[in-house]
Amino acid sequence: MEKIVILTGAGISAESGLGTFRDEGGLWSQHRIEDVATPEGFVRNPGLVHGFYNARRAQAARARPNAAHRALARLQRDWPGEVVIVTQNVDGLHEAGGAEAVIHMHGTLARALCGACGHRWDAPEEMAVGEPCPACDRPAARPDVVWFGEMPYRMDEIYDHLAEASVFAAIGTSGQVYPAAAFVHEAIASGARTVELNLEPSMSVSSFDEARFGPATETVPAWVTELLGRQG
Repeated sequence: MEKIVILTGAGISAESGLGTFRDEGGLWSQHRIEDVATPEGFVRNPGLVHGFYNARRAQAARARPNAAHRALARLQRDWPGEVVIVTQNVDGLHEAGGAEAVIHMHGTLARALCGACGHRWDAPEEMAVGEPCPACDRPAARPDVVWFGEMPYRMDEIYDHLAEASVFAAIGTSGQVYPAAAFVHEAIASGARTVELNLEPSMSVSSFDEARFGPATETVPAWVTELLGRQG
């Protein structure tokens, strides 16, 4: 059976009210990436970083999955082969929409990480500077998200999936953030058919066999219905 590997980015959650890096007036527009999304920024001003992620966590908790999230869950449920969802997003909307075994390569707002011993636990609604780790008791708690300059999670597993993919789709991604931007090339090398679904062309759109443009809540359900229809 054909294996489908899907990469999702901020564009799939935008219609649920979660802003992207490039949105004007959103949380990201109020801060420099270097200040709130790098290890160095956390060292310089942990209070600013915790405040930023507390706000993101609260925003994500209010958000609800949209038709695109639900369509991918439907594809997972009804496709006769394996469907692997890899997301750059740190929200939990894929799971809230019914998807299972989602690979969060950039971590998740719902978890906390000890910068000293590496222990992980469920994050409280608000994290504070100097919060102790429940495992080692050192005051090194931070959001369990991958910052710029850090290695994304589960990369070996992701590359294994890409090597087995018959179909690779990138949904709502900019094509600017590596290593995810290079996944299409890994999939092509494995002989996969590739498709981009995006509001507008990404930086790597020319690498895909096919591209479909429009709101994710329209393009993704239509694509899923088409795929499942071919199985009938």
